Order: sequence, then structure tokens, then C-alpha cells
Amino acid sequence: MHGYETVQEFFYRIRGFLGAYYLTLAVMNSLYALYQWKVKGNKKAALVWVAVAIVFTIMSPIAASGNEGVMQLISIPQVFRDLFDSAMDPATYTLGSLVVLGVLYKFREFFVQPVVAWVGLNLALLFMGLSMTDVDFAAIVTKPDNVPIVGLIFLLGFFTWLATYKAVENDKRIARVERPLEALDDEKVLVWPDLVYTELICMVALTAFMLLWAIGLQAPLEEPASSVKTPNPSKAPWYFLGLQEMLVYYDPWMAGVVLPSMVVAGLMAIPYIDFNKRGNGYYTIKEREFSYITFQVGFLVLWVTLIVMGTFLRGPNWNFFGIYETWDVHKVEAMNNVDLSQYVWVNGLGMPLPRPGPEDGFLMSLGTILLRESVGIILVVLYFAIIPPLMALKIKFFGRMYKQMGLIRFMVMAQLLLWMALLPIKMLLRWTVDMKYFISIPEYFLNF
Repeated sequence: MHGYETVQEFFYRIRGFLGAYYLTLAVMNSLYALYQWKVKGNKKAALVWVAVAIVFTIMSPIAASGNEGVMQLISIPQVFRDLFDSAMDPATYTLGSLVVLGVLYKFREFFVQPVVAWVGLNLALLFMGLSMTDVDFAAIVTKPDNVPIVGLIFLLGFFTWLATYKAVENDKRIARVERPLEALDDEKVLVWPDLVYTELICMVALTAFMLLWAIGLQAPLEEPASSVKTPNPSKAPWYFLGLQEMLVYYDPWMAGVVLPSMVVAGLMAIPYIDFNKRGNGYYTIKEREFSYITFQVGFLVLWVTLIVMGTFLRGPNWNFFGIYETWDVHKVEAMNNVDLSQYVWVNGLGMPLPRPGPEDGFLMSLGTILLRESVGIILVVLYFAIIPPLMALKIKFFGRMYKQMGLIRFMVMAQLLLWMALLPIKMLLRWTVDMKYFISIPEYFLNF
């Protein structure tokens, strides 16, 4: 438990929020039922969503009661919470996210259907409501710092769905030799008064929303900084939590400088290496499938999932915790991370690691270090030097890209992809064989 209140006190504290939460879901589904009936003319679907609204309406007074015995009816059973926490770890979370996104991509024509998306939204909101009766889950989600992140997750899901929906529709229209949706609405819109009025209305509405937000939620201010009492965990702002999570796998110069710089360099290089002229000005997936997959993996898997992990799943001492697990500051996870050179010399050859002596000169010390790290250096050089030609020669897809892009543009693209792949490779090796560094040169604070 994150605090010192009893379960009954906790239920009493959240009863107002949960009661209003389920009532809001009831109203939301009632409006959707009205939409299905009046606009779509689908009375059967309207009845289904009216029934869903009734269920949420019944759940609202149960949640508002604050009674410990009654609220167990709208809680996830403890056995399932324990099972979920025991199965959750960084590898399961990351690989699971990748599998889920892969399934959503593969069957996107099904999942982008508005009814399916609405069902998914209701299931996500129901899961959140049922989980809010867990004191540890609620302590994380309702923390003032984290409330905006919860909203951003749902907004990200909505806009990803919207873009994918339009892309799927356009792909179907293009297959029928029809113009994309964006071409049907090509009426010119004037900056004045159309755009300016819209921006003014949005500015007023958002200002009012922020005022209500400031009144309803306490500012996440902490006590004055003190060198004798540091926060545990000490977390960066949410938009830097992806970088902080990367520090688990790489040295600061790599995670905080090189990899972010490669991201910026890659974004700058896109206009120069992109040879595909299709898909400009309208949403599409099939006409830019490689670009779409690359972006979604880089953004959703290698960035958003790391932010979510750092926000909700990293607790004291940067240990990994399940969403229903108590953040215990005394939790200790034994980690015996091993460098590649140690695997080679100690585990493989049964010899001690070569180390430069205190009286060795610069060249002698450098030679000893290079000998010790020779396997890692060779593997890294081969990774960046050999894989791009193999991609062009052995994989037909990249072979066609090489012919269309030319040597320089293809090599730039291939190097960017390899840098992008370094993070999941390092994460996988850390989880499976406790790999720490490919190249470890602590004598010069250089680790890779």
C-alpha cells in the first residue's frame, strides 16, 4: 500500500469519483445508443448499448456507497490481480505490447470499425474502473503527475485509431480506383475568419478546461529539495522517462546523447532518403507500408511503451512493479549483469580479464584494452558494416529499395535502422543472458 489508510477509508475516499465515473460511462453509452437509433437506424445496436448503459448505471451507486463488502462486486478478484503481477516483468510488458500492436496492425480492417473501436474503449474504461478499487493501482493512476498521462494514453489511442481508420478507408478506395477521402474535401478554407475563429474558440475552451483542472487537482508540488532526502524513485518529467528507461540498458552518453541525436538526424534525413512519392496529402498504409511500420515501431514500441513503463511500472530504486503491486522501498532484485568480454574470457576461455597494469604506457594499455574487448569491437563493426550489404543482397524487399535509392541513400537508411534496432537488441540480451555491455572500457569511461 502506498499510504497508511485502511481499505475502508480508501473506498470512502474514492467513492465520489467512482460513482461519477460509472455514471459518465452510462451517459456516454446512452448517447451512443441514441446515435445508433436516430442516425444509423440500427435499433438492435441501440438496445445493446442501452443495456450497457443500464449496467453502468447500476454500478454507479454501488461504487458511490463506499462500502467495502459491496464494492468487491465491482472489483477485479485478488487472485487475478496477483496472477497479473506475477506474470508481469519488463520482457513480458515490452514483448506483449509488440504482439498486441502486431495483431492490431494485421487485423486493422476489423479493429478500425467504429463499433469495434467503441467496444474496445468501453472495455478499457471498464478495466480502469474495476482496477481503481485496488489501492496500489489508484495511488499510481490518481497521482497528480500521472493523471495527464492517463488522458494522453486515451488521446493517443483515439488519434491512432482515427488515422488508421482513414488510412484503411483510403486503401479500399484506391483499390477501387477512387480518389482518397481527403481529395473529396478540397474546399479552400480562409485563415480569416474561418481558422482564426476556430482557434479562438479552442483557446477559450482550453483555458476554461485548465481552470477547472487547476481547481479539481492539486498541483504536484513536492517539499523543498534536500541533499539528505531524495525522492525514491527520482523520475524525470514524463516526456523524458523514455530516456531514463534507456539508461537501464546504456551508458548516459549513449542513452542521453547518441541515440536521441540519431532520432533527430533520422527525422532530418527522411525528406532526402524517401523516394516514395505516393501517400502525400492523404492517409494510407498500403502505399507506404514500410514507412508506416517503421514509424509505429519506433514511436509506439520504442518510445511510448517506455514512457508508460517509466511512469506507472517503475517504482522505488527503479525496480519494476506490477500495476497492482505495492511499491515496497525494501524490494531487492538481484542483478548480475555481465559484459561480453567477461563471457568470452572468464566464462568461455577460463582466463582472467586482461587489464592494463599501473606501470604500462599508453600504447601498452591501449593494446591490452583492445585485446580484451576485441570480440565486442569486431561484432559491433560487423553489425554496422556487413548487415547493410546483406540486406540489399539477400532480402528482395531491401534489394528493390537499393536499386531505387542508390548506394548513399540506402546506406543512410540502413544505418538508421540498425541504430534503431540497437535498443531492442540490448533490452533482449539484458533480459535473457544478463548482458551489460558489448564493449566495456571503464578506464576511459567508454561503454557500448
